[in-house]
Amino acid sequence: MTQNRIPQGLALTALVASLLTPLSAKAEQEFNADLHARLPQAIRDAGEMVAVNNGSFPPYEIVEGTDLTGATADLSAAISEIIGVEIHHASVAGLSALLSGISADRYQFAMGPVGDFPSRREGNDFVNWVQEYVVFAVRAGNPEGIEGLETVCGKRIAVMSGGSAERVLLAQSEKCEADGDDAIDMQSYTDQPTSILAVRSNRADAFFSSQAPLTYFVQQSNGQLELTGVGLSNGFPNLFQGAVVPKDSELGPVLLDAVEILMENGTYAEIMTEWGLENNMITVPGMNLGEAL
Repeated sequence: MTQNRIPQGLALTALVASLLTPLSAKAEQEFNADLHARLPQAIRDAGEMVAVNNGSFPPYEIVEGTDLTGATADLSAAISEIIGVEIHHASVAGLSALLSGISADRYQFAMGPVGDFPSRREGNDFVNWVQEYVVFAVRAGNPEGIEGLETVCGKRIAVMSGGSAERVLLAQSEKCEADGDDAIDMQSYTDQPTSILAVRSNRADAFFSSQAPLTYFVQQSNGQLELTGVGLSNGFPNLFQGAVVPKDSELGPVLLDAVEILMENGTYAEIMTEWGLENNMITVPGMNLGEAL
């Protein structure tokens, strides 16, 4: 099976940031002394914590240099006001580095959203605040006739390195070969902009990833891209995504309650709608809701 590892690039990040960044200001949140008191002592003493991301994941996370914008940044800012500590942001290359960095206490948490699967909970817990779907972005007209996971044998498919979509593609590629078809030509990338650029430049036939960011890349492609495989399971169970915290950390329940406050006072819906994510909203946050692949 061919599997190409492509170094991280930020080819479209600045463009995406300029096109997607909303301009309206968010209402200030009320400080909650109870949630502040429930934070881990080390975070209260420091008065700050670091949220890690693994590169641009528009419209949730748009990384430009050391700056983070997007729905995740807006939600983090609102949570910071509620719990009374500053939240700074740091980037790492790849999901594996993000998860291991949190479980090793190099970072306090990731706001995400990161896919919640039981296999990822050995060293981490998940605070779920969105539901997601996985589809394909292809060139306009869908020249390779990709209609879903069952139609990608022998195709060049871009995917995020280390993510759940990569595992699903690997399993599908093995099935292709077992059925006498060609294996999938997988291209693993470390960020979303580089992955979508591979499709636009015809180095890949499709990008297999979360529907929310792919929708925005398609909308901003001037008609060069379209979505396919929408409405299908594409190898996935019900998907929940959210923040990542160390296993059994006191921080998890605090973030859960902070997100619930934002849902109750309308800020969550405002932010999600402003970034075009209304179809990914959930009504009640939860912890470790995701199902196994």
